[in-house]
Amino acid sequence: MQDPWVGELSEGEILSAILRELGPSAAEVGPGDDAAVLAAPDGRVVATVDTLVHGPDFRLAWSSGFDLGWKAAAVNLADIAAMGARPTSLLVALAMPDATRLSFVVDLARGLRAGCDELAPGCVVEGGDLTVSDVLTVAVTALGTLEGRPAVRRSGARVGDIVAASGNLGDAARGLRLLFDRFRDAAGNPIAVDRAGLTAEEARELDAQLRPSPHIADGVRGAIAGASAMMDLSDGLVLDAGRMAAASGVTLDLHRDALGPHPDDALSGGEDHGLLATFPTTDAVPDGFRIIGVVRERGEAPVLVDGAGYEGNGGWDPYRDWDASLG
Repeated sequence: MQDPWVGELSEGEILSAILRELGPSAAEVGPGDDAAVLAAPDGRVVATVDTLVHGPDFRLAWSSGFDLGWKAAAVNLADIAAMGARPTSLLVALAMPDATRLSFVVDLARGLRAGCDELAPGCVVEGGDLTVSDVLTVAVTALGTLEGRPAVRRSGARVGDIVAASGNLGDAARGLRLLFDRFRDAAGNPIAVDRAGLTAEEARELDAQLRPSPHIADGVRGAIAGASAMMDLSDGLVLDAGRMAAASGVTLDLHRDALGPHPDDALSGGEDHGLLATFPTTDAVPDGFRIIGVVRERGEAPVLVDGAGYEGNGGWDPYRDWDASLG
């Protein structure tokens, strides 16, 4: 069979095809046993899990297997980085319909490996699970090490701290809007992306949505520089800043003119997967971060923009915002 459906293969055959793409394991016991045995150099393990579901999180018409594997790695690596940790391992659970081509699964595995190699060298897939489902779903558990440092939490921001961000804000939102505006048919159903007609800026924004490249190393860099609080920017700057403000008991005042050429997209767009951090002084802000605001005493609003309350949702909440009718 040239490119069989996964429903025509055994679990072992599918797994063998995946493992060929993932490369060698770095664990004491890696894929092949009932569980992996991993080293915990300083006695602690940072762990997170994120799930990508067809519909709310991606569309097969828009994302290749490679894109999906890369994005599944990136969004989890960013959560580890947000704690000031270095990612070390991924565990991947893949639930897929019988009518999924093996080539798509192999491309997904390649995307996982490439995402790790590019964004967090040394981090590898050490195990996971396969099962069937009517809805294609990728669930990733990421593990990391603090290398002797304390974890940086979102609850540490203090009045007078400097607010800073790592990565480009708003690009992913503009990429998503491009998909909905130009790559749906008359009935609103997603259609394949044609990159031939995209400008260089549009292609970059599309990649920010489909294949994000957060600056994972900035998490460790921020921790070493003395970040008082840090978190992943996954759901939108205003929404996530509000979570940091609530956890810290403060108000974050953001500067619109520091948010780049598209400040509204930066404020309300999601899926940037950069880092939001606070530092005790301007001099403490390390390379990779740019100053975007200041921490103030807690007021009526958890987030201000140029001293005024922000009007609008300020980000993506799947329970509030997901609409299956949008294709």
